[in-house]
Amino acid sequence: MGLEQKINEEMKEAMKSGSKERLETLRSIRASIIEFAKSGLGREMNTEDEIKILNSLAKKRKDAIEMYANAGRQDLKEKEEFELKVIQEFLPKQLDDNEIKEVIKSIIDETGANSAKDFGKVMGLSVKKLSGQAVGSKIQLFVKELLGIS
Repeated sequence: MGLEQKINEEMKEAMKSGSKERLETLRSIRASIIEFAKSGLGREMNTEDEIKILNSLAKKRKDAIEMYANAGRQDLKEKEEFELKVIQEFLPKQLDDNEIKEVIKSIIDETGANSAKDFGKVMGLSVKKLSGQAVGSKIQLFVKELLGIS
């Protein structure tokens, strides 16, 4: 079952249970899916596209959480945290730091990378392999660390 069907099913459940906050979040995900469909790419959405959409929505929530925390708006921060949890239900399991490093180490070993000039190659392969399982900023941090780039 694709993301769109999952979202539609979850929306029905949220309506039945009366969970307005969850329904609102699911509708925002659905709106992003519809926006993709109308983007004119002329192709069906694949798993990679679904993950990109969900990661984008999650990143917006994380940024908002940080902004509201700094502004002392606990009520709005909690709303964004709830929405982030709902979005994360549809994302692949996020890897912990050690798991991310292990994947990057294996890529470095496979490619024979050993210096800063190999950063782009390792970064590209790492982002592709860890798509949806780790955020890009963490991947970049660990690639730099493992290649000895300061």
